[in-house]
Amino acid sequence: MALKQISSNKCFEGFQKVFEHDSAELKCKMKFGIYLPPKAETKRCPVLYWLSGLTCTEQNFITKAGFHQAAAEHGLIVVAPDTSPRGCNIEGEDESWDFGTGAGFYVDATEDPWKTNYRMYSYIKDELPKLINANFPTDPERMSISGHSMGGHGALILALKNPGKYKSVSAFAPICNPIQCQWGKKALGGYLGSDVSKWEAYDATQLVKSYPDSHLDILIDQGKDDQFLSAGQLLPDNFIAACTERKIPVVFRLQQAGYDHSYFFIATFINDHIKHHAKYLNA
Repeated sequence: MALKQISSNKCFEGFQKVFEHDSAELKCKMKFGIYLPPKAETKRCPVLYWLSGLTCTEQNFITKAGFHQAAAEHGLIVVAPDTSPRGCNIEGEDESWDFGTGAGFYVDATEDPWKTNYRMYSYIKDELPKLINANFPTDPERMSISGHSMGGHGALILALKNPGKYKSVSAFAPICNPIQCQWGKKALGGYLGSDVSKWEAYDATQLVKSYPDSHLDILIDQGKDDQFLSAGQLLPDNFIAACTERKIPVVFRLQQAGYDHSYFFIATFINDHIKHHAKYLNA
């Protein structure tokens, strides 16, 4: 599949690039950011996939998170895809910030008119890794996943639905129990229909209850002054309780007062997450 390079910037002796391609899964053009550390010039490197949150594109993480130095030091390729299909001309696609464009929610839609294009789950799980592995010096056996907010939800469900696929998972302020919050009810209802049992297949708190073993170490950072935490959109306590019951190892760090939902919060703790993944990726 042909890749078109959009930009390339040298950064900590590696290169931060952005590419565009035609997605067979989403039936539109998609962009992704990829950081190639200096080690990628001479050897195959493990890959960390980063999933961004509502309203984001591939740009938010690569320009705001400040992950490049740690990724260069540990020899991690970091891939940051977009958060939804773009330009599909679906009626209602751009009416709200938390549904449609920029809000794919990392599910495979089953309802009209979304089901043809809004297949972000399969895009992240299958199409994108195949594309990355075919075009860049990756080690396909060493792959991890992380994300923020809606993307934290995406990272958790992809890891939980595919045991063994990812060596590690982490998240910043993830939407942990979407079937119980307004963001989730709107998105899952719109993409998957009114049958709540179908929503459970994309809910980390539900999925962890049937996760087959405990070989998954989860790191979650949450800001104490996150406005969406207090608004009941994230519900990490429900997820932690489910993990505890199933004896799934999870490190949950409630960061002190003042830390919110922004990329300033992510930039403060991103190096810890890079180290977390590097440990499990043997980087």
